[in-house]
Amino acid sequence: MRKLAVLLFPFFALFFASTLRGQSNPGVNNAELNGNYAFTFRGFSGNLATSSVYGAVGRFTADGAGNLTNGELDSNSVGGRAAAQPFTGTYSIGADNRGVMNLNIGGSSATLAFAMMANGNVQFIKFDASGGSGTIGSGTMEKADATAFSTARIAGDYAFGAAGSDSGNNRAAIEGRFTSNGTGTLTNAAGDINGYGTTYSLNFTAANYAVSDTATGRGTMQLAFTFGGTPDTLNFVFYVVNSGKLFVMESDAVSNLTPLFNGVVVQQQIPPGGFNNASLNGNMVIYLTGLSTCGNVPNVPKAGAGLLTANGSGAFSLTYDENYCRAPNGYTNAAGTYSVASNGRMTLTLGGFSLVAYVVSLNQIFLYVSDTNVLFGFGEPQAAISFSNSALNGAYAGYATNPAAFAVTVFSGEFSADGATPTGNMTGTEDIGAATGPVSGQAFKATYSVTPSPTNGRGTMTVSSGTGGNAVIYMISASKFVALSLNDPNPSILDFEISSAPAAASLSSISLTPTTVTGGNSSTGTVTLSGPAPTGGAQVALSSSNTAVATVPSSVTVPAGTTSASFTVSTIAVAASTTVAISASYAGATASASLTVTPAPTAPTLSSLTLNPTTVVGGVQSSTGTVTLSGPALSGGTQVALFSSNSAVASVPSSVTVPAGATSATFTVSTSAVTASTTVTISASYGGATRSASLTVTPVVPILLSLSLNPTSVVGGLESSTGTVTLSGRAPASGAQVALASSNGAASVPSSVSIPAGATSASFRVNTSIVLISTSSTISGRYNGRTRSATLEVLL
Repeated sequence: MRKLAVLLFPFFALFFASTLRGQSNPGVNNAELNGNYAFTFRGFSGNLATSSVYGAVGRFTADGAGNLTNGELDSNSVGGRAAAQPFTGTYSIGADNRGVMNLNIGGSSATLAFAMMANGNVQFIKFDASGGSGTIGSGTMEKADATAFSTARIAGDYAFGAAGSDSGNNRAAIEGRFTSNGTGTLTNAAGDINGYGTTYSLNFTAANYAVSDTATGRGTMQLAFTFGGTPDTLNFVFYVVNSGKLFVMESDAVSNLTPLFNGVVVQQQIPPGGFNNASLNGNMVIYLTGLSTCGNVPNVPKAGAGLLTANGSGAFSLTYDENYCRAPNGYTNAAGTYSVASNGRMTLTLGGFSLVAYVVSLNQIFLYVSDTNVLFGFGEPQAAISFSNSALNGAYAGYATNPAAFAVTVFSGEFSADGATPTGNMTGTEDIGAATGPVSGQAFKATYSVTPSPTNGRGTMTVSSGTGGNAVIYMISASKFVALSLNDPNPSILDFEISSAPAAASLSSISLTPTTVTGGNSSTGTVTLSGPAPTGGAQVALSSSNTAVATVPSSVTVPAGTTSASFTVSTIAVAASTTVAISASYAGATASASLTVTPAPTAPTLSSLTLNPTTVVGGVQSSTGTVTLSGPALSGGTQVALFSSNSAVASVPSSVTVPAGATSATFTVSTSAVTASTTVTISASYGGATRSASLTVTPVVPILLSLSLNPTSVVGGLESSTGTVTLSGRAPASGAQVALASSNGAASVPSSVSIPAGATSASFRVNTSIVLISTSSTISGRYNGRTRSATLEVLL
């Protein structure tokens, strides 16, 4: 029988440098650690060749002045278990919120490096490794509610999840849920386990718990069940964080058949009627760690993070990045399906992978992958904002979570991000634990970029100084994000949470677009804060100095995590131009902007109508008409009616439109052929005013097309020839007078010949004289600037 138990690692052998290099003003922030705390810790001890898992849970009281009292811890490891060990200690927190804690546990000393978070909780690491051997690990300390240190306060529905390794570093994970009656009995228990790559559903036969020490919040829990037909029992020790959260560790001996699970129990928020597929709806960031076999090398750390988007009815897509076998991998918008039972148990299928999860609340889960890597982790709801660099802005505490092997390099530290666009900058100081030895006060420097698409809140980080290298980021909210190194050969999930309350955002400015409007139209106002709005958003009060002219809503809300919001300024018609001050107020600051409201413009009148040219040849040429207004046309344009006094000769369109804002428009006057010069009146009419212009349409003037002689050879003095002149068109009303000439006196012509109106040709007589020798004469005709000729032979 393989015994599976939740065991957390031994904690008492924490040896670390007694001071942290780079801690500025030690003790200046000691008041940040004050009150009751519970803690959990997980790691490995040994060397790169041989190592084993260990863990611890416990509690203490900090006085805010650097002293720890009422300390108690339980540890477990391959070497054995220690229960309810008392300890005292001291601590010192510097100006950068990095701290050092020295513990006295039964005469042995232990030292931790830690980083404070804004909520008063702590991220910490332990490292005593040097020369390739020692101990590495990390954990959290959370404020504990002493009023919950009783069996009765642990009541209601709970979900749990834990992971760990056995004495041979084979990995396993467990998750599930139960209902506590507040008297020590757990009912409706359900669970699943991935034991070294084989998955089972747990059939519970009995379950109970008790808070055995109401002064420290220490308790025990026993779960009896069968899996794969085999009965088994898990014994746990836990410390109460509050009535909705317990840090748990198995108290059974660790062996090659019993892994050391380390985890947490949290209150389950079951909706009326139970969970269903709608319990997974929207965006959720998931992050997991496990172990991989790379070639012939087993137990190589593996880590992954991604954004899962569910539709609330059984389908999801996943964008995911992972690092294992010393190589990054990932995919985008991979499609999968899921099904949620009423108790919160959920199965997920993605390609060839199967996952099991237990729902804590909407979009919050424990989950593991049902394969030999035993990837285990968490899903957290992503805040409903569009993430960019501006969301990753402020002071963050960061650390390497849940190391899956001794080779993982752990760190904790304090960091500052500037939220700059397009490239953000992060600087800080970290304390690093590695097998080769600790590094204290390491300077950290990186650049980052976070975008809302194609994957909301996914970003990249490039580390130029410190741990991490090239990493991918997934934003959970403006106050928390996780990162995954893509080139660390032994990766883990890096957790960053806001470490100090960011400076409250103040009102930076108010702007209006446009700043001048015609009464009755609106303007868009925008309020901008100095930084992201807090949780719940920032309600900015609005006012107008003249509500009879311009009105605004009473307030506008800047959504949480964003820096600006817009609103509408409505106006009414005014008789004269009026300036109104639009003001915004938030957190004691006021900003204003001016809006000028102008009266509606009066309709323009028709000023003139012109034609160019004013004389055209009918049927051959057209004229361009231009209508001009006394001022700019109103919105929609101004339509001017057009008329012609003789549309058979000159025609115009029925109207022409002057575009809005323009003062003139043109149109074409088309003409037809005429036989006599004709004057046509072109008119334009708008708004009761009419303007006119005259256009003269002239006939086409023909040209002399040819001159011919018949016959072309005559006997001088005895014969004559007949000449004919031909025009290119009909002669005008006055006829066409064609001038004639002869080049030789042997042939004579009249001075001209007249082509009657409407005719195209006319003839004339060419007389000859007796000649002594044959000669020739050129007979010419000229009309409208054109000459045509023919030759006549005069014979002897």
